[in-house]
Amino acid sequence: QQHEAPRRVKRAWVIPPISVSENHKRIPHLLVQIKSDKQQPGGVIYSIKGPGVDEEPLGIFSIDKFSGKVFLNAMLDREENDRFRLKAFALDLGGMTLEDPTDLEIIVVDQNDNRPLFRQDVFTGHVVEGAEPGTCVMTVDATDADDPDTDNAAVRYSILEQGAASMFSINATTGEICTTRPGLDRETMGVYNLTVQAADMSGDGLTTTATAVIYLEDINDNPPEFTKEEFSMEVEEQAAGVDVGKVFVHDKDLAGSPNWLAKFTILEGDPEGAFAIRTDPYTNDGVFSVAKPLDHEVRDRFELTVSVQNERPLEPMAPASPRALATVRVRVRDVNEAPIFRENPRRISVLEGAPPGTPVTTYTASDPDTRQLQTLTYALLYDPADWLQLDPHAGTIRTKRELLHPSAFLQGGWYIALVLARDDAEPPLSATGTLSIEILEVNDHAPLLQLLAGVVCGRPGRGGSLLLGATDDDRPPHGAPFHFQLSPQHPQLARNWSISRFNVTHAVLAVLVELPEGPYSLPLLLRDSGTPPQERQQLLNISVCHCGRDGTCEDGVLAAATAGAGITLGALLIILGSSILLLALVGLGAARVRGRRRALRKGLLQRSQDDMRDNILNYDEQGGGEEDQDAYDINQLRHPELFPPRAKPPVRRDTPLSSATPPAPRKLPSSPSDIEDFINEGLEAADSDPSVPPYDTALIYDYEGSGSVASPLSSIVSSLTDEDQDYDYLSEWGPRFRRLADLYG
Repeated sequence: QQHEAPRRVKRAWVIPPISVSENHKRIPHLLVQIKSDKQQPGGVIYSIKGPGVDEEPLGIFSIDKFSGKVFLNAMLDREENDRFRLKAFALDLGGMTLEDPTDLEIIVVDQNDNRPLFRQDVFTGHVVEGAEPGTCVMTVDATDADDPDTDNAAVRYSILEQGAASMFSINATTGEICTTRPGLDRETMGVYNLTVQAADMSGDGLTTTATAVIYLEDINDNPPEFTKEEFSMEVEEQAAGVDVGKVFVHDKDLAGSPNWLAKFTILEGDPEGAFAIRTDPYTNDGVFSVAKPLDHEVRDRFELTVSVQNERPLEPMAPASPRALATVRVRVRDVNEAPIFRENPRRISVLEGAPPGTPVTTYTASDPDTRQLQTLTYALLYDPADWLQLDPHAGTIRTKRELLHPSAFLQGGWYIALVLARDDAEPPLSATGTLSIEILEVNDHAPLLQLLAGVVCGRPGRGGSLLLGATDDDRPPHGAPFHFQLSPQHPQLARNWSISRFNVTHAVLAVLVELPEGPYSLPLLLRDSGTPPQERQQLLNISVCHCGRDGTCEDGVLAAATAGAGITLGALLIILGSSILLLALVGLGAARVRGRRRALRKGLLQRSQDDMRDNILNYDEQGGGEEDQDAYDINQLRHPELFPPRAKPPVRRDTPLSSATPPAPRKLPSSPSDIEDFINEGLEAADSDPSVPPYDTALIYDYEGSGSVASPLSSIVSSLTDEDQDYDYLSEWGPRFRRLADLYG
């Protein structure tokens, strides 16, 4: 027989949610007792885990491990934690699990412990003045940290204070503020400050306040007005661009806005536009200024009608202003004004070569001050050529000297002078007038041939023509074109010669029949194109040469000697060839003369009878005079017997033109021992050269300083005695040797 163990009924290990109010002050507070039916009482150990126990926030809940009682150990705040979810455990005394862990949920019940809070302390809104009732301006907003599902967070709005007018209302649920009645006027009250309240518990709980500031936006509902009906000003005449005065206006609209900014218009009294008016952007006043210079003598008073309005159009509902128009009276003060040259510059014309004293013009100014007795005087301020003279009282200008052309003082044929006009006021004023004088060209010069001689080939056709040119000192239109013709007084010239036009300044002279060689003189008549025309008869010298095959003159030297710029091409080639040949001959002759002079400068020295000799220096080496002992040895000159003599060359006596051409320049001695040979060769060259001066002419070699121990070389003889020479032939050499002939002849 089997015995069944007794079966126990299993109970649920379930704990329902536990509610506890926040801010509970009785601590510790028993929340619940948990039990397990798996063991007898005293055989179970209980524990809990989770937020508020072993997790943050710590220490809020605790449990009696033997009885299973759960306690609240701290005050709760629903706004921080609205519920706690814990785990409950049941263990035997040996630590073995008796039950599966179960959930323990603790719900924190809300209390109305938070006031509503506005999102900002001051709310700002804008609405235009004159807005219709019901126009919403702004919305205020508040929050409550309490449970939104309870009346603790049910917020309601209200306006506590807004002034006596009560122009605004607020929606209690949404917080939207709107206008309630018409009559918002920015000029009366531009800003409204409202005190707004928010209360929970549907308006019966905790409360808080904020400020709502409402600004009225300006519209142009007020026209600008002049502060008075008439304004008076005065200004000096001739003043332009200066401010005269101000007209003052007042506008109730917002300063600085387009609704406030004024715009002025001159309606009457200024048809010429002499005045202008602008708005001062800081004061909104109208500033009068002079746009055109005023003349007291023409008009001394102005009465102007001025209107004012805003930059932005006026609102239709705005009333019209009775002070939108004003009268401005301006008086023009008389001041001294400078004279005026009505014609400036004055342009006149004067004939070239006008004699001194010729009237030029009367250049006067006028004085604008017709109501003042003033006298004008005149002076020449600028007259660079000093050509003019001016009457200081009448302003009459005459020539002081003859006006010449061309002149450095003329600019394109015009002479510029400046005239100064001055009044006698205090202080005096002056004006400057420009006088432009055109110097008219006069045809006072006849044309001139450029060249008066030429060469042509005596055969008609090729080579038998000559290009003629002419010039004229007159300027156009009194110059070219020129007219060339053979003199009408010699009609027979037309049988042999003809003249045809080449251009406006040149003509071609041609041979009509074959002419014999020789000189010809052709009288030509030249005439310009001036008014009246000037003409001149000139003689043209023509050399007719023998024609070559190509139509050029064969005698090139003759052509070169007689022809000028007006020659044929063949003659020009002959002249060029002859010139080149002549230059070559001149160069060769100059080189030969330089060679002879160089030989002459080497000196004509020979032994003399006295022994007063010194160093003979080669000056190409720049020797040192008496103190230079490094040149030639003086002993070779003082003791020639110690050196082998050479044959003495023949000595020229009195026939300098009978010798042959001297040899080419000799090479300088290379050592002092050759000095005697060098001197002898120089003497021989001098005796044999027919182109050297008379024998006894002193030749200057160089200055060797003063105090020489040697005798002066006043005469270097080429023979033993002077008596052997005959100098009678010097008198036949012409006047250049007359003095020498008197000394030695």
